[in-house]
Amino acid sequence: MRAYRNLAGNSGVRAYEILRNGIRVQFANGATYLYDHRVRGREHVEAMKRLAVAGRGLSTYIARFGGDYADKVE
Repeated sequence: MRAYRNLAGNSGVRAYEILRNGIRVQFANGATYLYDHRVRGREHVEAMKRLAVAGRGLSTYIARFGGDYADKVE
């Protein structure tokens, strides 16, 4: 996983991993979730990928639009 840059300084996201059809996001509490095209939809997942790379806005986007995830990784 790649460290999230957290340019705003207050993100709940710690790290992410971009996958071909999804993104894996690790939050500050240690929980890791997989968001994929199948469950969340291509449009939302691709937006999450862009925000992850930019280092800003990912946590807010997930709170607003990312509710359904494909899997929770322990």
